[in-house]
Amino acid sequence: MNDALNHLKRREFLRRSSAIVGASLLAPYAGWARNDALYFANDPFSLGIASGDPWPDSVVLWTRLAPDPLHGGGMPAQNVSVRWEVATDERMQNVVAKGRETARPESGHSVHVEVRGLQPARWYWYRFTVDAGSSPIGRTRTAPASNAKNDRMNFAFVSCQHYETGYYTAYKHLAADDLELVFHLGDYIYEGSPVADRVRKHNSPEIKTIEDYRNRYALYKSDPLLQQAHANFPWAVVWDDHEVDNNYAGLTPEDKQTPEEFARRRAAAYQVYYEHMPLRRSVLKRGANVQIYRHLNFGNLASVYLLDTRQYRTNQPCDDGNKPACPESLDPRQTILGDEQERWLQRGLSQSKGRWNILAQQVMVGAMDSTAGPTQTFPMDQWNGYAAARKRLLEFLRDRKPSNPVVLTGDIHTNWVNDLKPEFYREDSPVVATEFVGTSITSGGDGSDVRPNTATVLAENPHIKFFNAQRGYVRCSLTPERWQSDYRVVAEVSKPNAAVKTRASFVVENGKAGAQRA
Repeated sequence: MNDALNHLKRREFLRRSSAIVGASLLAPYAGWARNDALYFANDPFSLGIASGDPWPDSVVLWTRLAPDPLHGGGMPAQNVSVRWEVATDERMQNVVAKGRETARPESGHSVHVEVRGLQPARWYWYRFTVDAGSSPIGRTRTAPASNAKNDRMNFAFVSCQHYETGYYTAYKHLAADDLELVFHLGDYIYEGSPVADRVRKHNSPEIKTIEDYRNRYALYKSDPLLQQAHANFPWAVVWDDHEVDNNYAGLTPEDKQTPEEFARRRAAAYQVYYEHMPLRRSVLKRGANVQIYRHLNFGNLASVYLLDTRQYRTNQPCDDGNKPACPESLDPRQTILGDEQERWLQRGLSQSKGRWNILAQQVMVGAMDSTAGPTQTFPMDQWNGYAAARKRLLEFLRDRKPSNPVVLTGDIHTNWVNDLKPEFYREDSPVVATEFVGTSITSGGDGSDVRPNTATVLAENPHIKFFNAQRGYVRCSLTPERWQSDYRVVAEVSKPNAAVKTRASFVVENGKAGAQRA
């Protein structure tokens, strides 16, 4: 009875908050007038608010002061004190934590608050305030205690939100779902120049400097539906390539740049990514390094390993593209995670006590031969180009048997369900994990249910259970005995307000690797 009542309360909050938060984000701000400290010509919270990386007693709160967001932010070159509050109610009457944080010009006047002393597995509400006024109110949730025997978890995962190629309608529907967390698996922004005849327009040529990246993030974060999705749930984020440069690998760029030029560009992109995400300060390392791979724990139900398949990888083999396997792609020295991250992941999986072990990462793990007949060709930017590293991972899962490994993947702008096997094209190779690949929010435009080569791909790859090329997100529901992934799709993104539907649902049962249609 209590669970049903709590569910109804959550649904009612989501219904009301979608309207209230959306309206507050869209409403013009009158009277951001001079107060004691500073004059804001416009709303300094124009980029919204966010929370993320929940722990049992802690969560990160984020905002960035930007009254002129698309032109450097519009803030003076001085420190600004920002107040924050956390409450147990949406009216912010029962405040349980509060303080001040300094928004500094060298950090783009972004604010990261690591609130501690909270209770596990409960909802909180929060806001920021400057002298002139307050931000919208956001909602967040802490993780269950590490030893808690929690019996449910609902979350969604998303990726690839190219601003130019569509409206963020999927976020409107996601914001109304009954979720506790959102994973963003990369391509939060796209770095390219504007392209004619697209639905919306980028705000500059290809971005390369700190100022460029800040203005591009500001453009994306100005979208009210994205802001609403951030305001309703905590997020856990990792990057892919377009946060820096398409298909870059380590310090190897796609374009003709010197190593020194690209190192500066990557450092700027990493800094600005941190400035705009609800990340803990612990991700910042010496120099220009940002360690984005990390672990989150959700009681005894789920352990999550957020991976970085860009920063530490060797260059794509076989001249990149869709190619037959070459000696370089089979070389054990070829790495997509780097040695340190690979060891970290193996240690974590070996010690995990979670019922479900989730690898949240960027590029497809499952092999995908897209050529009919005996000749095989594979996309070399994916784990296909790092076949020895992939085999090490899958053989580790086979031999060490961590409980119920599930891989969540973005990048490819299409929906897939894959059985993961050490030898994909041998019938006797065991299934050791399931991979759920989510489509884009907008990237690629409207999309379609299938593509001309869909039948070929499915015929050539018997480990692939599902393919779909529409836009949307994946909603996941976990219990100790069952995982269900719902592929939620919208018919079009070239126009706003498309309806959403569940295109397919797949289930993984505890102790049985591989997914089946629900």
